[in-house]
Amino acid sequence: MKQAHSTLFTILRLLTLAAALATSAVYADDYSDVSQLLRAGKLSEAMIKADSYLSTKPTDPQMRFLKGVIQRNLGKPADAIATFTKLTEDYPELPEPYNNLAVLYAGQNQFDKARAALEMAIRTNPSYATAHENLGDVYARLASQAYNNALQLDGTNATVPPKLALIRQLFGPDRQAPPPAVVAPSSSPSSAPVPAPIASPLKKP
Repeated sequence: MKQAHSTLFTILRLLTLAAALATSAVYADDYSDVSQLLRAGKLSEAMIKADSYLSTKPTDPQMRFLKGVIQRNLGKPADAIATFTKLTEDYPELPEPYNNLAVLYAGQNQFDKARAALEMAIRTNPSYATAHENLGDVYARLASQAYNNALQLDGTNATVPPKLALIRQLFGPDRQAPPPAVVAPSSSPSSAPVPAPIASPLKKP
């Protein structure tokens, strides 16, 4: 009797594990489907699928992150900012939403907000290389603004124009940003996502 009970318990555990793995596979398929639609430029379809998923799992960070990327690519920066801001509030330990906020803020020339967001990204993950690079770009943009202000106040200052020229060379039209990245599906639907950042470097629209 004892052995029968133990066997039954083992079977139940295996069934539970199988169900969990099946659920994880379903979630991964959903993430993958939305990511593929996003990469293919089928943004409206991707948004419909993301919204459908979130209607039953509204707190899922992975799909919410994908939705923010879709909104950004649809040319809806205000909506994307709202999505990523809420993600930073609900999951402050994730650096990627902060990075994406910074890219969006920089696209609106709000470099102080971009800097603050990137500093938060680095604080949560000091080894996040993309955030460090983007922060360097933001500092360069802020330096450009400061140099322009210096020239307006003192147009005879001969040391400022070469510095401005250097920054303009860094952000010239020949510098290309990588394409927007999408989130890689998480191995577990309950775990924190490992989303990839929106394209960098930070460039004016």
